[in-house]
Amino acid sequence: MDRLSRAWLILAHAHLRVTELQALLSGFGDVETIAAQGRGDLENAGLCEEKSSAIASPDQESLSRALRWLDHDSHHLVTFGHDSYPELLTQIPGRPLLLYVNGDVEALHLPSLAIIGSRNPTRGGLRNSVEFARYLARQGLSIVSGLAEGIDTAAHRGALDVAGKTVAFLGHGIDRIYPAANRDLAHAISAAGALVTEYPLGARPLPWHFPERNRLISGVSLGTLVVEAARRSGSLITARLAAEQGREVFALPGSIHNPLARGCHVLIRQGAKLVETASDIMNELAPLTGHMLQNTMESTRSETPALNSDNDYDELRTILSHDPITINELESQSGLTIDQLSSMLLILELHGEVESLSGGRYALSR
Repeated sequence: MDRLSRAWLILAHAHLRVTELQALLSGFGDVETIAAQGRGDLENAGLCEEKSSAIASPDQESLSRALRWLDHDSHHLVTFGHDSYPELLTQIPGRPLLLYVNGDVEALHLPSLAIIGSRNPTRGGLRNSVEFARYLARQGLSIVSGLAEGIDTAAHRGALDVAGKTVAFLGHGIDRIYPAANRDLAHAISAAGALVTEYPLGARPLPWHFPERNRLISGVSLGTLVVEAARRSGSLITARLAAEQGREVFALPGSIHNPLARGCHVLIRQGAKLVETASDIMNELAPLTGHMLQNTMESTRSETPALNSDNDYDELRTILSHDPITINELESQSGLTIDQLSSMLLILELHGEVESLSGGRYALSR
């Protein structure tokens, strides 16, 4: 295995593309044979001089470091053409030659939804990201995002809150954590899902890595949900990539006065599906997931809170009406804290009982 892993690493460190690998395989037969070729033979096979030199004279220190990293039980190389390589990623342009995975490789094969958005969201955006992730993770979806501050962080935490699966795609080497503030979160993700990157160990979080990384977030997922985004946002690029990859695109609408809702409104005008409840997403994805998601939903349905039997929810229902009311008014009338009300109102919204209106107001939807 070390010899094969070493061969794959040599090719990856030379920045070999999948199309180039496929051409070389037709002439040399297997990865180990390719990695053992001299520069001239590789150039004669059609590979450029720079990549031929990188394969013929690999950086031994980088190879040794990567092989030492692989000694850990939870560290894996997932290589193109292997059964562990995610099927959905084989379908996208620019599919990676290999992935470095810290955690559970099987998390890459679960039906997944990407949740993305602003790094500086509103309080409501954070709440929506957490609660949508919680609900969808309970239904058996793996929540995919990019470990960034803001919406990404909230999505990962929401999945972890309910012991769900979550996968973070990184824009740097697997031996780094960025942002550093998410170090503890990254450890939790690797224990309950997976950290994944195509970049070699030691690779820094360079600005152009993140747009490149985003094609994998959308590519491995059945759909992408944009929670909040400005008109000029990397989230809109990811959503465009998802549409080009033939994936579903979902967007949460917001107040016309919220600049972070404008990107979502742009997506909706361009054909993204407007989402009001998490069940809207489940209804769209269920036909794509077949029996696998249905079986998971049946096994987890009992975990969904039975809201009708909760006294706090019953009291909140008596205060709510079809006339809009602010959360501060609810706080004074219910005796509940803002944090408690925020969570409860979103749960009711996810169950289709409450509407969230502009100006931070709420009303019964039925």
